[in-house]
Amino acid sequence: MNGLRIALLANLKSNAPHDAGEPEDRWYELDSERTVDAITSALQERGHQVTFLEGDTSLYQELERGDFDIAFNICEGHRGDARESQVPAILEMLGIPYTGSKVLCLALTLDKAMTKRILAFHGLPTPRFQVFEAAHQPVDSELRFPLFVKPSREGTGIGISARSVVRHGDELRRQVRWVLQTYQEPALVEEYIEGREITVGVLGNQQLYVLPPLEVDLSACPPEEEGIYTGRIKSEFPQLPCYVCPAPLTEAQVQQLSHLAVEAFRTVDCLDMARVDFKLAANDGERPYILEINPLPGLSPGVSDLVFEAEAVGMSHAQLINAILNEALKRYPQLAHRTSHEYLMQIPQASRGWIGAETRTMNGAGVGFALAPHNKMATRARTRR
Repeated sequence: MNGLRIALLANLKSNAPHDAGEPEDRWYELDSERTVDAITSALQERGHQVTFLEGDTSLYQELERGDFDIAFNICEGHRGDARESQVPAILEMLGIPYTGSKVLCLALTLDKAMTKRILAFHGLPTPRFQVFEAAHQPVDSELRFPLFVKPSREGTGIGISARSVVRHGDELRRQVRWVLQTYQEPALVEEYIEGREITVGVLGNQQLYVLPPLEVDLSACPPEEEGIYTGRIKSEFPQLPCYVCPAPLTEAQVQQLSHLAVEAFRTVDCLDMARVDFKLAANDGERPYILEINPLPGLSPGVSDLVFEAEAVGMSHAQLINAILNEALKRYPQLAHRTSHEYLMQIPQASRGWIGAETRTMNGAGVGFALAPHNKMATRARTRR
């Protein structure tokens, strides 16, 4: 395959615009130079010419001046309720192919409440919730304490702390008021699910591959975080949690989580890659609840959940990056012949039992698919990131 001219698009923390009075965790979700360098190296290994462009207000002109075959997009955006969809919208205006999900999916999934409405409509399990636009708003009579309060349009644990768990009305009003004032957006209040944190990665399009579930063990994190996977832990102490992949789950649990991850992926029209986050309810037989869908998961080597999950089935960081690129190329007729190795099909056979989720049918009710059985040869890796 001849090398492609690739625009690598990202928002760097070091280049983030700063406004007076902004919360200290405002830019937790942006990327580092280390991540950009790693993705660049991965693409260059396959002979591609890579140009990094910052996803800011100068991007349109930079792309217009360039001559790119495709964009590898990891932009989170800077401002607005649909900021993750802004760069894909620019790419579509210019007719430039790109990796990852499209404009509507990225705008939708950044709005956690809207995503939950769609999940609930399709019968997928997600905690009961209410959106608050004012602290004095009446509480839905169906909601049961404890509740969990967070900004409705943020990621990477932004706005989440031990105070997010509220156990009575006064705490609820206090935390809702803080979210409204600090982030200038509605507060999402959902029933708090006590239990294990699990995340499941999905790769592909027509044929989907479900990566092994990863569990986040927070027992070594600062006690003041009270067992909550906070933005502070994710951004300031990423080395403290223990990431167990594959997670210690039964075969039935793996199949159920894989099934739900695939249905969530299809329901919001993800493309190429996504990560679905779950809580397993400790007081309800570890019933899984979908917390959110991330169609723009982190791709940092040694840091990101999706990278750890890929490593658990024998994929290097470079193979993961090029697998994502390959899946995107297949979606564009003018580029489909430029794919290289079928990285997903080359996952070591001993691990393939963790991943096979092939789409068979699509209809209004969801997805029909066949799950490969759990393979007991898969190794249980306990990793600190």
